[in-house]
Amino acid sequence: MNLTHTASFVEWMENDELQRAVWHSENGAPAPKRIVIANDATPADVAYRLACEGTALLWRGDYQNARQLLQALTRRIDKRPKKSKTDIDAKTAFHLHRQAQAQRARILGMLLLPLNGDFSIPLRRAPDVSEACQQAYGARHDGQTTLVSLREILGVIGAHQWRTKGVEINALGGRIHPYYGVFSPVRGEYIDLVAQAKLPSTELAFDIGTGTGVLAVLLAQKGVQRIVATDMSLNALACAAENIHRFALNPSIELKHTDLFPEGRAPLIVCNPPWLPARPNAAIEFALYDDNSQMLKGFLNGLSAHLTVDGEAFLILSDLAEHLALRSRAELLSWFVEAGVEVIARHDARPQHAKAFDKNDPLHLARSKEVTSLWRLRLVDAP
Repeated sequence: MNLTHTASFVEWMENDELQRAVWHSENGAPAPKRIVIANDATPADVAYRLACEGTALLWRGDYQNARQLLQALTRRIDKRPKKSKTDIDAKTAFHLHRQAQAQRARILGMLLLPLNGDFSIPLRRAPDVSEACQQAYGARHDGQTTLVSLREILGVIGAHQWRTKGVEINALGGRIHPYYGVFSPVRGEYIDLVAQAKLPSTELAFDIGTGTGVLAVLLAQKGVQRIVATDMSLNALACAAENIHRFALNPSIELKHTDLFPEGRAPLIVCNPPWLPARPNAAIEFALYDDNSQMLKGFLNGLSAHLTVDGEAFLILSDLAEHLALRSRAELLSWFVEAGVEVIARHDARPQHAKAFDKNDPLHLARSKEVTSLWRLRLVDAP
């Protein structure tokens, strides 16, 4: 992605002169309407008040002090009195949680850093983030100063570290290296479900919404001779291509830039769609939230045209949405019927990630009941 493709401009007064720069937000946050200068002498309470009012603070002090200020803003958000949540239902708790997350992101996103045209940060003790920014944003050609939130820069740095180090996937016997903006396969239970499943065929498989390519690599390792992996995101396809190359599986896996299905039919179609039917608030959330279950429904309704008569579809899906009252089991089963598919079997696994055991998590009650399932589906008219 070239940073300037999604950019607008912001203006502010500094040293009695009107300044102008490119505004950029990967999450699509609107450009701030008012910007003031902040530095090492700016009190945290003042910065917090301004951020809550919607005034952005352009940092001109020491980079490490900016990080400390961000931590101070975070502590002030966490100390705010919480509304009583006694006797509220799970669905309301979920929406309140998302509202709180959005408000938190808005406030913390008000602390801004300048980026030079070469992705350097012109601040004291600033790290070299040029490689991390180039990986996240793409090449720069304009040479203009850009304003980006410190919180986003920290995310870019973290993503660069994940991409460099990789995520160990036991089922693969190796690491998957996620790109910035491509969902990291940190929840291993869904990968293990596919690893343990008996395949209906090893001739051809479609991997719908491949992301990092982790399931395509797994299928190839399980002996599938040819895999067509699809994704709507060019960034995800580039990420998948690199991971496939790392495992030396290029001849086995073909990548396609398309919405859901490639052309033709396959005896095995695998899909791990976003698990929660809610509207994404940021680009990275498209891997988590599927507005109105569009991808899930599109996958199910497309099976009749892309699954062979004797084939199977593997749908990997958490039931967290059911525990949050966002979707019922009866509703999911009715979509199977409408799509003309039936359940052959279901394999379940309990999640082992930290949030499943965190009693302080606002959604702990739902998370504690969550089960991830591999639904094995076939066409109703199959023999």
